[in-house]
Amino acid sequence: MAKVYVLTSGKGGVGKTTLTANLGTAMALGGERVALIDADIGLKNLDVVMGLENRIVYTLIDVANDKVGVFDALVRHKQIKNLSLLPASQIATKEMVSPEDMKKIIEEMKERFDYIFIDCPAGIERGFRNAVAGADEALVVTTPELPAITDADRVIGLLENMGFQDDKIHLIVNRFKPHMVRHGDMLNIEDIKSALSIDVIGIVPDSEEIIISTNKGIPLVLSDGNSESVMHKVLEDIVKRLKGEDVPVPKLSELEEKKGFLEILKSIFGRRRSGDD
Repeated sequence: MAKVYVLTSGKGGVGKTTLTANLGTAMALGGERVALIDADIGLKNLDVVMGLENRIVYTLIDVANDKVGVFDALVRHKQIKNLSLLPASQIATKEMVSPEDMKKIIEEMKERFDYIFIDCPAGIERGFRNAVAGADEALVVTTPELPAITDADRVIGLLENMGFQDDKIHLIVNRFKPHMVRHGDMLNIEDIKSALSIDVIGIVPDSEEIIISTNKGIPLVLSDGNSESVMHKVLEDIVKRLKGEDVPVPKLSELEEKKGFLEILKSIFGRRRSGDD
């Protein structure tokens, strides 16, 4: 039976969809049978991030309305055969699906998958209740800014009221900038942990790599040339923690990309040229 994680935040724009795509892909690359569910009905994006938008025939709405079975609606990844997506509809609304529908769909999917990741829409209304309904554990995503942390705190309170125990709620801090923390311009991890009082399962640094890969419709963990990058390791380590492995959360210095000798030379000569102009 699959373990089901919902990625939620309250606030939009913190990177839930990108993390759902990358964590699910990394989990599948490790040999697990993985399904992703886009619960952001009406504003779906997970299919685009996965590069699967042109393969969609049926959606979550079709399954909820008993038009097709859930396994007929699943879209299999082009490269990774043990990774599937249940897409959302762009022309429907969140009110067209109920929490009971989601529970029924997820229970059916559990029999064929090891892990299920649900991409939760922003906000705390019907879409949130739908996404959370069938989840075993929650991954609360925040960025190190006060509005995002305030919204994350509210979501944690809602999850607790819905019956989630403390050990079933985990925090992922996304778009973390170590250099800003060093200069005192960004909240550090201890500040965030103190404010939210939940376990930090991952710290994801701010990175151009993730923007580039998302725009290409290719999860970063599948992108060429990134297997040794800090971002690649960070995402893989979060997956290991989700699987129960004892992998320590990285220190500040470990979250920064180290420039190679050639990159340093290019930056030096680049500055010299611009100074000569």
